[in-house]
Amino acid sequence: MDAVFDRRSVLLGGVAVALSGCAPEAADASEGQWANSPFRRISDAEWKRRLGDASWRVLRHEGTEQPFSSPLNDEHRRGVFVCKGCALPLFQSGWKYDSGTGWPSFFRVIEANIGTKTDRRIGIARIEYHCARCLGHQGHLFMDGPAPTGRRYCNNGVALRFQPA
Repeated sequence: MDAVFDRRSVLLGGVAVALSGCAPEAADASEGQWANSPFRRISDAEWKRRLGDASWRVLRHEGTEQPFSSPLNDEHRRGVFVCKGCALPLFQSGWKYDSGTGWPSFFRVIEANIGTKTDRRIGIARIEYHCARCLGHQGHLFMDGPAPTGRRYCNNGVALRFQPA
């Protein structure tokens, strides 16, 4: 599992580095409307109790689920995808598309509801994005998505919950 993920990350991450000049500026979620959110005061042990192991590992410790493992890959109903940690809306269902990567992917996000930072954990720079309210890790942004944005928000399914319209 890890070997497959690492090869994909380097390949996909290389795209992000090659196009980093097109990347948006980092959005600092430590300031702004969610800076005093009570979700930011929850202990790690409480997060683990609330989320379960898989979601806790991704949201609170920047893990990555195995590709093609999320039932949200096949979710096509109208609705909203929200952060599993705090239910903040992140994506409209109409923004979802099949990227072929094995993770739920979106070409647009509710910008005010995410923060970003540079992630160099695999040796190359990638844009990591997280929920602005609870700071839960969601995934990475790549600049190889479809029109009209050219962006691919590659999300971990265990970090999201779907709310049908």
